[in-house]
Amino acid sequence: MPRFLASLLLLCLTFNAHADSYITRLLNKPVPGGVAVVDLGTSAQAPKASYQGKPVLVVKEQNNWLAIVGVPLTVKPGRQQVSSGGRDLSFTVGNKQYPEQRITLKNKQQVNPDPESLKRIEGELAEQIQAYRSFSPNTPSNLLLDKPVSGPLSSKFGVRRFFNGEERNPHAGLDFAVPAGTPIKTPAAGKVILIGNYFFNGNTVFVDHGQGFISMFCHMSKIDVKVGQQLARGGVVGKVGSTGRATGPHMHWNVSLNDARVDPAIFIGAFQP
Repeated sequence: MPRFLASLLLLCLTFNAHADSYITRLLNKPVPGGVAVVDLGTSAQAPKASYQGKPVLVVKEQNNWLAIVGVPLTVKPGRQQVSSGGRDLSFTVGNKQYPEQRITLKNKQQVNPDPESLKRIEGELAEQIQAYRSFSPNTPSNLLLDKPVSGPLSSKFGVRRFFNGEERNPHAGLDFAVPAGTPIKTPAAGKVILIGNYFFNGNTVFVDHGQGFISMFCHMSKIDVKVGQQLARGGVVGKVGSTGRATGPHMHWNVSLNDARVDPAIFIGAFQP
């Protein structure tokens, strides 16, 4: 019996150490538009994991491998599963209510584009989806991200947006209220995988931090990088502007995991349940 109790105590201590791990405390916000940290156990080699048929970021903390799973905004609260090594590992998605935002645009084309603009938008969307689905083997340099700019938030992630009274896609990133020309810095090391001047996003840069962990910056006044360029943490990607569908200068930042846009506030310690 003493040996059994000692083994049970060791098991509990091991579980509690993981449950209270740094990465779990930092990132585990399993709500629609959030992140789930799933324990994959110990192994000599890095395990592979997938969620909704897409590969997932896997990192090692002490002796445990952890899956860092992006939960799409469209996922309903309830049980979800990550697949790894022939196993299905469950996690629970909680509920989160997002506020509404109503925006008036003088340019009605940016609310209801004409057929020619729609054709352009479809092509641009396909380019950006391909970038979001990039999955390089590199491990991200850091998971606690730096803010790309220093300034107050002007619009939060997940806000239901109404343009001229018509509902459109929820806000997929964070907006920072900073002046035009402010340098935008990459929050982690990475590779530039896409740049473009898009109908809605204006001047845009995608940076791949590794294993499907991707930052996107848009509405920029100037792009200062090229596709294929390797950036150190803090490297300047361009300058703040108001190109595309924007009512004024600001910095818009998306974060994507396994092709799911998630709340960047999670990675800068500013998440609000």
